Amino acid sequence: MLLLLLAGSAVLGPLLRGSSWWWPMALVGTIVLVSAAVLRRTRVASALVPVVGLGVLLATLTLLFGQGTGLLWLIPTPDTIDRFGLLVDTGVSSIEQQSIPAEPIEGILFLLAAGAGLIAVLMDALALTLRWPALAGLPVLVPVAVPGLLLDEGASPVALIATAAAYLLVLRVDVRLRRVAEANGPPSGREAARVYSPVRRRAPGPSWAAVTVGGLGIVSALLLSSATPTISDGDLFAGGSSGPLFGAGVSPMIDLGQDLRRPDAGPALHYTTTAKTPPYFKLLTLDQFVGTTWTSRSDAATTSNTVDRIERPPGLSDEVKTTKTTTIVVIDGVETDLLPAPNPASRVEGLEGRWFWNNLTHTIKSTNTTTRGQTYTVTALELQPTAEQLRAARGRYPVSVAPNLKLPFPRPAIIAATAKSVTEGAASDYDAAVALQDYLRGSAFDYDTDAPVEDGYDGGGLDVIGTFLEVKSGYCVHFSSAMAVMARSLGIPARIAVGYLPGSPSSSAEDDTNRYEVDSHDLHAWPELYFVGVGWVPFEPTPGRGTVPDYARPADATTPEDVPASAAPTTAPRSDDGGITADSGAVPAAQARQQEAATLLRSGLFLALVLALLLTPGVVRLARRLRRRRRILSGSGGPADAWAELADTAVDHAVRVRGTETPRELAGRLALRPGLSGAGPSGSGSPGAGSDAAGSDAAAALERLLVAAERQRFARPGSEEQGTGPAVCHDLDLVIGAIRTGADTGTRIRAAALPASLWPAVLARRDGAASQGA
Repeated sequence: MLLLLLAGSAVLGPLLRGSSWWWPMALVGTIVLVSAAVLRRTRVASALVPVVGLGVLLATLTLLFGQGTGLLWLIPTPDTIDRFGLLVDTGVSSIEQQSIPAEPIEGILFLLAAGAGLIAVLMDALALTLRWPALAGLPVLVPVAVPGLLLDEGASPVALIATAAAYLLVLRVDVRLRRVAEANGPPSGREAARVYSPVRRRAPGPSWAAVTVGGLGIVSALLLSSATPTISDGDLFAGGSSGPLFGAGVSPMIDLGQDLRRPDAGPALHYTTTAKTPPYFKLLTLDQFVGTTWTSRSDAATTSNTVDRIERPPGLSDEVKTTKTTTIVVIDGVETDLLPAPNPASRVEGLEGRWFWNNLTHTIKSTNTTTRGQTYTVTALELQPTAEQLRAARGRYPVSVAPNLKLPFPRPAIIAATAKSVTEGAASDYDAAVALQDYLRGSAFDYDTDAPVEDGYDGGGLDVIGTFLEVKSGYCVHFSSAMAVMARSLGIPARIAVGYLPGSPSSSAEDDTNRYEVDSHDLHAWPELYFVGVGWVPFEPTPGRGTVPDYARPADATTPEDVPASAAPTTAPRSDDGGITADSGAVPAAQARQQEAATLLRSGLFLALVLALLLTPGVVRLARRLRRRRRILSGSGGPADAWAELADTAVDHAVRVRGTETPRELAGRLALRPGLSGAGPSGSGSPGAGSDAAGSDAAAALERLLVAAERQRFARPGSEEQGTGPAVCHDLDLVIGAIRTGADTGTRIRAAALPASLWPAVLARRDGAASQGA
């Protein structure tokens, strides 16, 4: 079952970056299944094993993700539950916003690990508690089915075949265990099956039946994976409120490009406005990095932030000229829980459902409905700052703006080098921003929605932007992300807005208003930079798309059109007066040491868990051996426990213990092994005395154990003469020592680390012999 779980988890590979995400799933699933096996061997009631397994899962998650909030690092506390809730929120939010392949942040790792643990509990309950091993593959269908729903090419055929092969192995093991059980305990009585004469089997046996069923399953899985339509086949904002997984709902980087590449544009919305310049319609703000990928900071809806009154944007000075505009929007084909609206809005009327505005970004989101069929009126402010106001903007950045300066590390060196070269000599943050915008809009860059896909750098992550700055060809996602990350590298707060361009004028007009049509090809992304006293100001670095604002086109702005990628920076990062310093791209020494210590701690903890997992079979086997010795020494066990331990030791050292042989037959075969050679029991037909004194002592001890086991089984109650506990333990130690001495080094290591007597199929064979000797 563990192999089936590991293979099924690997099917998720195309959805996530790298392979580090697989190890937490494997570790948690292994711990749960191994703990369930140990519990069953210690005679815990079968019905309680899944419940205890859930407890083991919770303890494991507390150890791996609780950050020390658990009691003794294992027992969850209220702080641990809060921590888990935060990880779930972060993971779900990241899943909804990231594109494929996604960066496996801690929240996603927690969801994957918890999911693998739950699947392991269900598999164990179905296969062993309920005795339905054929249904144990059902929980694994959850990770197996996901790639087929989200990827055009479906899941990897190799991963599907490996999963199907693992499932066949589960079925084969079940068939084998049932046969062994029937051989060791054949049914008797009136209900027992009767065979009157040998019959030649013409139909396929259980093995062929399993292969046939598995083969059909493999073919069906491959066909289903290829034929199932993906969730992301629909328009970016036309598939429900916010899709359940990657690629559905708002996944702005790659999915925006996919919509732009569609040959036929679909209607999105139309509007009339009093604004002199038709507005952009903002849906979502990407203002933080998850790994190296842009995403949106999770901000829970505040019920007091109703859209009938939206506060003035923080940081906007009264000296900045604003014009109040009214825009009537009619939704044609957009369906999302994010409201397309001119930004910053001050009031929205006519909406159905509950809608709230975000404190950080002033975007508008619903908690119980979507935009489908909505008609609403947006009152908004049209900001009209001057170049002089933006150039003079100085001072400390607000605390809420500080996170918009962060950049992941490490990152491509070309980003900071290009930014510093392009803005060389810039007198202010504003001049640097205009220089970046004009550089990206220059003749050196081309707008192309296909080149990033063909060359494999689609999306807006930092590694993608490094390639984009070299190739100099992409679409709005690349241009906006490039300007935002270069601005952050210079110490200018920046973020990305996702929404719609103003669209195209319609031929109809009413009074003094203008009507515009917006379709799916108007999807767009643009950067916003923060200036003290003005607030967030949009720029337009994408050539051939949108309109450059008046404040971003000063008459004296002159910037180079092309900068070599290897140009060295000539200016040092600047800092605001008493405020936040620009990010130079270097991690402070203390922070680096802290990160290194945390990495070492996690690595050490992971290695310790792996080591503990590897030692578990040997420890369980040792505990069983010690328990039997205590029973023998106390007089409650005797020869039966000694013979059971001897049979287990033989199995551990690659001696086949047949379920149909008697203890005397087993002893006869043991007497032929090195270390006991020539020490066959009387009447067994084995050679006589051993070749040396140690062999003779071990042979005599084996004879005494055999006689004691037979006497205990066949003598009348109370008449058997058993040796004392210490004498029986002494004989047992002599025989076990001889078996170990006669085995090679590899066999001894396997017997200590991976004792075969713990495996159910072998246990069934050993128990048959042990029961005869008991």
